[in-house]
Amino acid sequence: MVAYDFLALGAAACWAVGGVTSVTPSRHLGAFAFTRWRMLLVALMLWTVVASTGVWRSFSPHAVGFMALSGLVGIFVGDTALFAAVNRLGPRRAGVLYASNAVFGVVLGAVLLGERMSLQAMLGATLTVAGVMTAMLLGRHKGDPHAWETDHGHVGTGVALALLSALCQAVGTWIAKPVMGSGLDPVAASAVRVSAATLLHFVLLVGGFRAARAQQTPTLRVLAQTGLNGLIAMGVGMTLLLFALQKGDLGVVAILSSVSPILLLPLLWFQLKRAPAPGAWVGAALTVAGTALILWR
Repeated sequence: MVAYDFLALGAAACWAVGGVTSVTPSRHLGAFAFTRWRMLLVALMLWTVVASTGVWRSFSPHAVGFMALSGLVGIFVGDTALFAAVNRLGPRRAGVLYASNAVFGVVLGAVLLGERMSLQAMLGATLTVAGVMTAMLLGRHKGDPHAWETDHGHVGTGVALALLSALCQAVGTWIAKPVMGSGLDPVAASAVRVSAATLLHFVLLVGGFRAARAQQTPTLRVLAQTGLNGLIAMGVGMTLLLFALQKGDLGVVAILSSVSPILLLPLLWFQLKRAPAPGAWVGAALTVAGTALILWR
């Protein structure tokens, strides 16, 4: 059991909170506009910390380039696709598909970074991923009328977007892994990743890309919700993930950070005023067992 495992779990907790708090502002603004505002606000927060602490002095052109590329893949494409999927499928079903990023992460770690897992860790990984998908797939009550459980747009498109977001998250993390292993400050790395993605979003907006426009005019309430969501999910969650990557294997970090859909269940319970279906508890139990095997390896 090592500290970076808990950092990955901390990132998952932040993303679970982010998944719940993103639905209202994302559907108000649209996926592109929500992501753009979210990243702009987070970039301002992160660069304030970087400037006040002086960690920007440790930057190198090599590190900046790789972290910018990681941000373009993992945040610009990955986050935008994820929120577009949430807008169509709701947070629960999008979470089922997004959990596949753990599988992508394990494969990339093994094939491209030469990482190997013990038999116990492999069993834990299998139980964790199976548990996450079981809980989210069987976590809905039949005939649930809540707006978060209804379709908004083409379901097939939502599925494709969720899988794309999962793949981009894994690839973006893989790109960042070697640079983080060299000791780059995680807050500075987060600032570069977010800024690169934000810049490209504004390029799309200025270039007249129709989908980049806000669906409705931003209100102070929506911007406040967006900023809070960004602070928790990106400012804290993404930085914890990068801290975990400094010492942890990509595959293990990907698996542990993928449990956010399980942590999402009690939040959905609170929001929907209804306990998750029995299948969700079965999946949660599998995830807890799998996570325990990984932590105490």
